[in-house]
Amino acid sequence: MKKSIYHLTFIALIVGLAFTSCVSGKKFAASETRADELQMEKTTALNQLNESKMAEMKLKDEMASLQKEKDTFQKEYNAIQNDLMLLSSESNMTIRDQATRLKELQDIIQSQNDKTTSLKNSISKALLNYKTDELNVYQKDGKVYVSLEEKLLFKSGSDVVDPKGKEALKSLANVLNSTNDFTVDIEGHTDDVPIKTQRFKDNWDLSTARASSIVRILTKDYGFDAARITASGKSEFHPVNLNKSVEDRAGNRRTEIILSPDLQEIYKLLYQ
Repeated sequence: MKKSIYHLTFIALIVGLAFTSCVSGKKFAASETRADELQMEKTTALNQLNESKMAEMKLKDEMASLQKEKDTFQKEYNAIQNDLMLLSSESNMTIRDQATRLKELQDIIQSQNDKTTSLKNSISKALLNYKTDELNVYQKDGKVYVSLEEKLLFKSGSDVVDPKGKEALKSLANVLNSTNDFTVDIEGHTDDVPIKTQRFKDNWDLSTARASSIVRILTKDYGFDAARITASGKSEFHPVNLNKSVEDRAGNRRTEIILSPDLQEIYKLLYQ
């Protein structure tokens, strides 16, 4: 009987321990699951925090960009306001004022045209003794052109002005020195036949040297104001003929003296 009781007690103890172990195991598993859930929640919270910080930084950048755009817009707006104020002040000019200014402008232009025509006629008269195949005087775009052929000024491939050419330049200088209303551009031109000598590497060199030679004669020998004259070489790139014949190429080998009127009075009237 006692053995049976002990046996039953032992079995009950074993069952109790087993039951207790089972319950503890379930609690442990539940704890592990909860720990995993907490870890996931922590990771999610950290990710959300990082995203929030990044969003905050992005927002700050966008606000800074918007502020910069605002500043730029304000500057442009201020500039427009200033322009409008200027236009407004200019629009206050009466119709009579506008008509007066227009009449002044027309008078200056007409006066300048008269001076240009008079200068052209004076030069033509001064150079009357030269043939048309040696030089040509004409008026174009409000300027006076004196085109001198190579045969009048230079030997082939040279930048030394011949005596006959110097006489023509002296006659021209006498007219130019009588007025201060024009500036002078000297342009040297060649044909398209290449040149290469010890003195000249190419047609650029030759055309520029010829223009410079004429500038020196007009300023140093005949007293023209050096501040009103410019020399430039155009090489073969501004022909008046097609360079298809001997005659065409001869016409392209020229020096052009271009007389431009002083437009300062017109500029002052337009922008006052």
